[in-house]
Amino acid sequence: MTSPTSAESASDGHDPYSDYAELRAKGPVHRVHIPGSGESWLVVSYDAARAALTEPRLRNDIRHSSSWRSDGGHALGRNMLQTDPPQHTRLRGLVAARFTAGSVAALRPKIETVALELLDSLPERGTADLVAWYALPLPVKVICDLLGVPGADRAVFHDWSNELVMPTSPEAAAAAAAALTEYLTELTAPERGRWPAGLLGDLVAVAELTAEELLGMAFLILVAGHETTVDLISGTVHALLAHPDQLALLRAEPDLTEAAVEESLRYNSPVHATAFRFAAEPLDIGGTRIEAGDSVQVSLAAASRDPLRFPDPDRFDLRRRTRGHLGFGHGLHHCLGAPLARVEAAVALRVLLRHRPALAFATDPTTLTWRTSTLLRGLAELPLRFG
Repeated sequence: MTSPTSAESASDGHDPYSDYAELRAKGPVHRVHIPGSGESWLVVSYDAARAALTEPRLRNDIRHSSSWRSDGGHALGRNMLQTDPPQHTRLRGLVAARFTAGSVAALRPKIETVALELLDSLPERGTADLVAWYALPLPVKVICDLLGVPGADRAVFHDWSNELVMPTSPEAAAAAAAALTEYLTELTAPERGRWPAGLLGDLVAVAELTAEELLGMAFLILVAGHETTVDLISGTVHALLAHPDQLALLRAEPDLTEAAVEESLRYNSPVHATAFRFAAEPLDIGGTRIEAGDSVQVSLAAASRDPLRFPDPDRFDLRRRTRGHLGFGHGLHHCLGAPLARVEAAVALRVLLRHRPALAFATDPTTLTWRTSTLLRGLAELPLRFG
């Protein structure tokens, strides 16, 4: 497809899946206009997405973009997500051990304790916003404890993070970036004589990162370590309430909790698309020629609803074989925090349904507001009725 198609409708808050299906029916790769980012190639089929995610000629380093101009940018934007091997391999290797399935399994009791403490603040009867009272504070507390962010700083940290992920304006995003940069610089400065506890302190102590790399790593893990999990928890509860038969099935068979999380990741992944990648040389994706310097974005959400890979893809089904979904990406840049997000979401869901079994939408679900960006999609709030 050579003429640009607007991708704005797929990121303006309404359900984008009909748009993805329309694009996919016309072909696996399309030239689109992405608001705020210009023209790019968008990959929407499963097979083409898998191929693109493992294509070594597609690079994450923005210097491979034909439109790249060195303007400095903010330091937070220069992180592991924008690197390629061997730099990416080195950076990921410094933190990967903390996010393995085994390491995360050891955190399960702590995560359950946090979930139970949060539920104590939710009414047994009445209404409350699940995002504000449960889905948000749970992963924020877990990731901040893991990294060593002081408790008193967590509320303002999330405000900065939220503005950067879902900016309300360029000015507000720039202010948040400056504030968070200053905060993380102070928190990780070895010359201050005392380092933060947890992973951040360990990274400072090993002294294998430059100051800029340390700042970028702290930002990436703190933000990516909770923003998508907030949306995964609330999105899974939303999907279950919107499909009462599947909620009844889960209540009857709690062992399907992990399956519910996986199906939610396939059905409505919080990460709707990858960060932009750039062609280091001309290549072919799904029968489309990509020129050197062109930007490419893979729609993980569209790929995971490709009917050629997942029959009846718009049906939310806990018994579906979800193996191979792209909710956490694929290849070298597969989400580092996937094991942690899976455990947090599963624990949050189990505890919620066990201790607040009678829950329902407190408002018309079609009126709910979805927060969107070029990468993410999640509920702004989820008012529920308990009891």
